[in-house]
Amino acid sequence: MSAVWTAMLGLGDKLAAHVLLAAAAIGLGIAVALPLAVWASRSTTVSRIALGFASLVQTIPALALLALFFPILLSLRAVFGEGLPTLGFLPALLALSLYALLPILRNAVTAREQMEPGVLEAADGVGMTAAQKLRLVEAPLAAPYIMAGIRTAAVWTIGAATLSTTIGQPSLGDPIFAGLQTQNWTLVLAGCIASAGLALIADTLLGAIERGFANRKPALVWGGLAVALAGIAASAFTLYAPEDDDTIVIGAKQFSEQYILARLMGQRLEDAGYNVEYRDGLGSAVVHSAVTTGAIDIAIDYTGTLWTNQMKRDDNPGREAVYEALVDWEAETTGTLVLGRLGFENNYGLALREDRAESLGVESIADLARVAPQLTIGGDPEFFERPEWIAVRDAYGLRFGEARNFSATFMYNALQSGEADVISAYTSDGRIAADNLVVLSDPRGAFPSYDAIVMLSPGAATDKRLFEALRPLLGTIPVAAMREANYAVDGEVKATPAQAARALAEQVGF
Repeated sequence: MSAVWTAMLGLGDKLAAHVLLAAAAIGLGIAVALPLAVWASRSTTVSRIALGFASLVQTIPALALLALFFPILLSLRAVFGEGLPTLGFLPALLALSLYALLPILRNAVTAREQMEPGVLEAADGVGMTAAQKLRLVEAPLAAPYIMAGIRTAAVWTIGAATLSTTIGQPSLGDPIFAGLQTQNWTLVLAGCIASAGLALIADTLLGAIERGFANRKPALVWGGLAVALAGIAASAFTLYAPEDDDTIVIGAKQFSEQYILARLMGQRLEDAGYNVEYRDGLGSAVVHSAVTTGAIDIAIDYTGTLWTNQMKRDDNPGREAVYEALVDWEAETTGTLVLGRLGFENNYGLALREDRAESLGVESIADLARVAPQLTIGGDPEFFERPEWIAVRDAYGLRFGEARNFSATFMYNALQSGEADVISAYTSDGRIAADNLVVLSDPRGAFPSYDAIVMLSPGAATDKRLFEALRPLLGTIPVAAMREANYAVDGEVKATPAQAARALAEQVGF
């Protein structure tokens, strides 16, 4: 438990960001729900529509709701200008506020419906106006029930806020996602315990306020509010305390190699005098949008991914042609600078256990097509929606008996346990050799090249000091060194990405 405690002590910034996001979402949810509840209490039509909409939102998984705001804000950006953020705090705030809406709204509407008619008639009888009746009668009677809804919304929101990591908002989801990917259960436990503890603290404070309203004890109400506001203020001070150094934000996708390379560059920049922040666990499309819009300053991506997903190309003119076309396309369409290649490729490839490949008699993807209907293929969470998979599937006529999604790390566990027969492996992954896997050849060249490249946002591209700090990394990392670093994190050693990055730096001569 000492390791978990140590990990929790290092979560200060993530905890502060989580507190501010959850508090803002709950506050916005209250600001929308309470006026809506008053309106709904005067109109059955409004009540039916409002509660129906709030219930519908609850049927959408929180992760999907968070992701939906990315394309929505991207569309609105054309109207409101480049200053509208599409990633990070704003989409997370909007999605979580909608998620918090239902319990607050439902409790407020129910409280109004359950009030004794005689009390309301008495208020009318003494000549109270609608505003006076709301302030002096309805609000005090409904307050305990509304607070119960706010308590439920707070617990839900704090839990769902961990998912905001996937759209670039720092939160306690950062250690959870990173720990799951690298199988570092200490990090997972630290993030889960911190999130659960925060939810319990919030529920306790809101429970005190609820009892204060129910028992007419203003001291409980004001005391609970004071402690809650003090916690929010402390989080804001922690998160937004002025920094003396320049701050560079480095984004990373949801697998170990990205975490390692982000730390490798971060360590170089720290040596150069920069303050570095990391946005881990981002999806491919999110990373590209984040770096092109300046939500992050640096990203590591792969030529094949951008060729198919962003440029929408399905041809394969060759490694050099793909790279040169990509550099020009990014400069012309997004203003993003492709700084250069790191020196290795991380291709997609279809892999099997060596003994399984021998028993099936397959050496290439063309051979695999013959037996695919009998097999289960496993892919990372986005693989089966990617153009690369569709191109390979159609080029070879692949039709598997079943397709299953796993996190990038757990794909290999699935292969060893027999949960999958084939996986969409990464050719720079150290577990390919360690687990005696065979990567099938691609005789028709359906997979494009996947050079690892460094990308700088339009703003960061003008920083010559940043440029010079990262330039020495270009072309220095062979695939063997990258595999070794990846395996240090994913294998039995369980090094942290930062430790693997330092070892990689030493191996390549830094």
